[in-house]
Amino acid sequence: MTDPDYVPVTAAIIERDGKILIARRKHPFMGHHWEFPGGKLENNETLEECLKREIEEELGIVVSVGKLVSSRKHVLNCQSAILLYAYRARYISGDIILTDHDEVAWVTLDDLEGYTFPGPDREIVKDILKTGMTD
Repeated sequence: MTDPDYVPVTAAIIERDGKILIARRKHPFMGHHWEFPGGKLENNETLEECLKREIEEELGIVVSVGKLVSSRKHVLNCQSAILLYAYRARYISGDIILTDHDEVAWVTLDDLEGYTFPGPDREIVKDILKTGMTD
């Protein structure tokens, strides 16, 4: 059995006014769970460029990308695997417009554990709780 091809994917831990932005997927994949928004790397872009583009496409807002918080391999199923890069990000401008999500929430560190995240995002939550807020 061969290892799956890992698709590079980014996720943003967007901070604003002491809270972190999470978004709930409106698509049934991953069961309408909450996540840190982001997406797949496209050809000829850096991980940081990918994250900025994905956040603008998915949420209509502009962010600045900060430091890498974690990177982990995740096998989602027998045909799909990702290498997830989670970056701290800071909200810069824009009004949130939902396209891939049906709800967003700005939450405190203490609130994070009250939300249902898919496995890869649960690992990001653990990392955030270890390291604290973005400042």
